[in-house]
Amino acid sequence: MAAPGTGELGGGETPTVIQERADPEREMGQEGSRGDSMSSPAVTPELDMKDVELNEMDPEKQPMNASSPLAGSPGSLGEKNGVVKVKMEEEEEEAEMAAKFTGLSKEQLLQVAGTPGWVRTRWALLILFWVGWLGMLAGAIAIIVQAPRCKDLPKQDWWQKGGIYRILEVEGFQDSGSDGIGDLTGVKERMNYLSTLKVKGFVIGPLHVNPEDQPYSTNLQDVDQKLGTLQDFRDVLQAAKKKNIKVILDLTPNYHGQLPWFSRDVWLQGDFQNKMKEAIQFWLREGVSGIQIGSVEHLNDSQLLSEWKNITEQDTVDDQARVLIAMTSRNDARGIFSLMNETTGVDMLTSQYLQELVKPDQNDTTTLGHTAQKLIKDYLQEAGSRWPSWSMGRPYLGHLAKSMGEQLLRLHHLLFYTLPGTPFTDFGDEIGLWDMPGEPAASNITHMQWDNSATYGFSRGAQQLAEPEASNITVQAQQGHKGSILTFFQELSELRTKERSLLHGDFALVQSLNPSVFSYLRVWDQNKRFLVVLNFARQERTVSLVHSHLPSQVDVELSTHPSREERQLNLQNLKLLPSEGLLLSFPYVAL
Repeated sequence: MAAPGTGELGGGETPTVIQERADPEREMGQEGSRGDSMSSPAVTPELDMKDVELNEMDPEKQPMNASSPLAGSPGSLGEKNGVVKVKMEEEEEEAEMAAKFTGLSKEQLLQVAGTPGWVRTRWALLILFWVGWLGMLAGAIAIIVQAPRCKDLPKQDWWQKGGIYRILEVEGFQDSGSDGIGDLTGVKERMNYLSTLKVKGFVIGPLHVNPEDQPYSTNLQDVDQKLGTLQDFRDVLQAAKKKNIKVILDLTPNYHGQLPWFSRDVWLQGDFQNKMKEAIQFWLREGVSGIQIGSVEHLNDSQLLSEWKNITEQDTVDDQARVLIAMTSRNDARGIFSLMNETTGVDMLTSQYLQELVKPDQNDTTTLGHTAQKLIKDYLQEAGSRWPSWSMGRPYLGHLAKSMGEQLLRLHHLLFYTLPGTPFTDFGDEIGLWDMPGEPAASNITHMQWDNSATYGFSRGAQQLAEPEASNITVQAQQGHKGSILTFFQELSELRTKERSLLHGDFALVQSLNPSVFSYLRVWDQNKRFLVVLNFARQERTVSLVHSHLPSQVDVELSTHPSREERQLNLQNLKLLPSEGLLLSFPYVAL
């Protein structure tokens, strides 16, 4: 029997392939007659391509065939029922989506928007919006008008914004070689260290050529060869500029001789005065930010200082003022006050005014609090509108640690850096350096101690330069150590440069009944306030501090005692450790 759709070919005839459209009824009949002889159902012609693709893509929805255990009879068209099931699910999903709310049409919205109720609602909301907006504007204006205005910051020059470091004996700071003499290259090598002190500048020198007591061999425009060369000094200036540190040069003429200004006949000569003016102009052109003149009490001619001040003002560049500092060895109040009136042409006068607080023979500290209060009050009154400065120690008294001990030295650092004015610190006092024993402090050059090597890092030579018991008094031992005097100094110096109350603040005494305690306030406008409390006694003291501007509780910013752990203190019952200084703070509160 021939296969369906084919026929037997007659002799010589070309075979013809005939495609016929299947008849559904016929196929159903054939399907029934074939029965179980076929293993898979024929494809139903009514299936569209979507159904076919769905059947091919989703095996889980394929129609059951005759061999399936769940299939019905061979003639039940199980595969078609599977397709119908898929279509029914799609139709139900479309019906659900159509039943969802799609919002009002444009025409419906226009009809509703024009109704009186909605018109009134819109007007009410619009009026409420503008009333609220105008109310907030009026409130903001009222706050601005009634709020207390901030004070304008006073104009300050760079030397008024922080401390000044002093390297008055370059020979003792850092030897870059092995000859045991500090030099300019050594200063340049330590510029990174100077930047960690947060000072605004440093005084260096004198550096010029000065054969002892020989005015005509003194060259104010050349560098002593044992300290380096002019190019070495220029390198120091460049290194300092990169760290934003100003350099002030000491130009005291006869610094090696008995009389710092030679004889009266010499400095009164016009030729010598011209040399001084030319030297000041020369070093200002080299790039120094200021000039210091020592032993001005021997000048007896204040007009010279005014002339030198005019030179520094004329050589101001890049809006960076040049400073002129006068220095005196006087320590008596009357003599210093007299000099203050005679040297009005200079920017600052440094002296040993507070030497009474640090005399080497000072054993009784029980009344030093009231002594300090009187000294500082008198000085500030005498200074008036002039900018004050605070200094002690070298070159006249020596390093302070050996005179008073480290604990009182910390207290004096706190005093200097929180008073109105510019604090001066001699190299080594920031680590508690001691003077070398056996020689007068004024004539002795003590070497800076950097590390614990044989020469304490001062020189590459092999000579032992310091006392063995002072091995912990080095920069290396103290740098980064929380309780060290160096870390205390760095933190204090940084506060002095950034806190407005310490920069510009008013000074007000806070009375204490205890004669060994000195306290005062620094207040500027609406900024954080600072209270300084200093106990000069070597014993504990308990005080009660009362002032109209003081709260009952204050925060501890710094203590000269590393052992103090309290972060808040009560001023009604304030216990002070021996020789302790406290820097306390509290916020501004509007009255």
